[in-house]
Amino acid sequence: MKSILLCCVLAFLGIRAVAQDGPVRIYSVDNSSKTQQTDSVKLRLDGFNAYYQQVVKLDSNIKVSDIYIRALQFMASKNFTQTYGYDQEGKLIFTTTQDLNINPVSVNDDSDNVEQYTTQFAITIDMKNGRYRYTIHNVVFFLPTASGNRRLTLYDVYEKMTNRDSRRVSRDARSLITSFERYIGTLTKEMYDDIENKTVIHNPKF
Repeated sequence: MKSILLCCVLAFLGIRAVAQDGPVRIYSVDNSSKTQQTDSVKLRLDGFNAYYQQVVKLDSNIKVSDIYIRALQFMASKNFTQTYGYDQEGKLIFTTTQDLNINPVSVNDDSDNVEQYTTQFAITIDMKNGRYRYTIHNVVFFLPTASGNRRLTLYDVYEKMTNRDSRRVSRDARSLITSFERYIGTLTKEMYDDIENKTVIHNPKF
């Protein structure tokens, strides 16, 4: 009986070791109380590289050429800068700089606490018939300080968020990541609606 129990324990530990050997870790900030769409936004870690990546399924009738044009139009409407695009490859790359607020802002609420920061990042969209994959990468944050802007990469902020030595540092980093994920969650949801042509602006009846 003891030998059987020992074998079970060793097998369990072996499974855990195999599961932990993968090169990519996934971390998710719980934003369910903030916005509905950010639940699918997951932070992925590959060594010292931190990024977001998600495969989005569409109507199977939507071809690569349609996804390409609609994604291009959507990003143009958001004033993102296109740095690469090849329709036959089904690939687009954009960069942007955004001024964001760490705290959610409510309309006509004078009590809102504005903690502004600037972020720069790239978004790559890879397309196949009926689906696309977006990757949000090269994310950099610029936090205002008394001596100027402090530059932090997304991985830097992740390390601070998982810091067990200082609750304040961890809390501030988590607030920053939650704010950014709230923004990209809204962005990617709007992009999905535009590519699926589900928004009112694409109504063919006029």
